[in-house]
Amino acid sequence: MENRNENKNFGFILIDKPSGPTSHGIVGLLRRLTGIKRIGHAGTLDPFATGLLLLAVGREATREISNFVKLDKEYVADIFLGAETDTYDREGRVIKKYDCSVIERNDIENTLKQFLGEQKQIPPMYSAKKVNGQKLYELARKNIEIERQPSDVKICELEILDYLWPILKLRVACSSGTYIRSLAFDLGRKLNCGAYLQELKRTKIGQFNLEEAILVNELNENNWREHLFF
Repeated sequence: MENRNENKNFGFILIDKPSGPTSHGIVGLLRRLTGIKRIGHAGTLDPFATGLLLLAVGREATREISNFVKLDKEYVADIFLGAETDTYDREGRVIKKYDCSVIERNDIENTLKQFLGEQKQIPPMYSAKKVNGQKLYELARKNIEIERQPSDVKICELEILDYLWPILKLRVACSSGTYIRSLAFDLGRKLNCGAYLQELKRTKIGQFNLEEAILVNELNENNWREHLFF
């Protein structure tokens, strides 16, 4: 992390996002605390997801935010095996249940190897990705599904942290733009058992770690400058 910037009104701040609020909601909270309108974040987390958000505060910082958006990310993901949802995560409607036996850990490990390296990944319909100027989730809410072009992503590391059927806990190190929900869905298809994302925590953005972040409820009008760096 660079030098603290507590005497200035601009810089970056690492937030440990709880489950519930949107990433934009955290931006709004920080705007109210600081009185600064020019605030952005370096990568969205879904509302149910938790973990590291990197926010840029002030014009000087937001000018640099594109450099942070493209940094690699790391996550801890709980994947539910045996069913699929329309959103590829626990927030969606279950659209298929599989009548399958317990998948052996060794079979999962061998299948995960197929996802390492550069991949073509199709984004989920329930995502903020735009096609012809329209966000995919806006179409999905109207029960409209369109063909999505695959994106180039890279999965650098996949590590099984725990496995007790039907929950698989993975550490995922990947390039920016990787959808962990799509990874869960694709893994389920490869295993012929279906899968969706049950829990997600972002633990790293580039060189920045979750351990360095401050909890949202610990931020206030008097201490936010103490957590700025630039």
